Amino acid sequence: MASAMSDVMRLCCEISAHDQIKVAVKNSAKGAMAAGGIAFVGGLLGGPAGIAVGGAVGGLLGSWMTSGQFRPLPQILMELPPNQQKKLYNDVMAVLGNLDWMDAAQLIALVMGNATLQQQVTAALLNYVSKELRAEVRYQD
Repeated sequence: MASAMSDVMRLCCEISAHDQIKVAVKNSAKGAMAAGGIAFVGGLLGGPAGIAVGGAVGGLLGSWMTSGQFRPLPQILMELPPNQQKKLYNDVMAVLGNLDWMDAAQLIALVMGNATLQQQVTAALLNYVSKELRAEVRYQD
């Protein structure tokens, strides 16, 4: 199965590179902590007015922190830990069903040659990225 999982990961990388998909994984917890922390410090230093100023500054900083840097999806997929690769593999295999292939090159050719199958694999990949990684997806302009 290690070979099949490697083949599916290469397929996902190929599809996301072909479609030029980029994603940004958001750091919502860090942003919220920054916003709350700065508002708290502002309140300690300036009372009610300090809370307002700290909240505004913290909110801007938190927003900037959570905006995320968009990175190519293939890069993110190759950095996934094994348990997340296994989850993605299972999601894509649900689409591929009983499709039989010898190696990654043949799998990529089979999927890329079938528009419907390519769309289904892309949908499974994007669903995984948005639900499991909680990432924002963007297509290259």
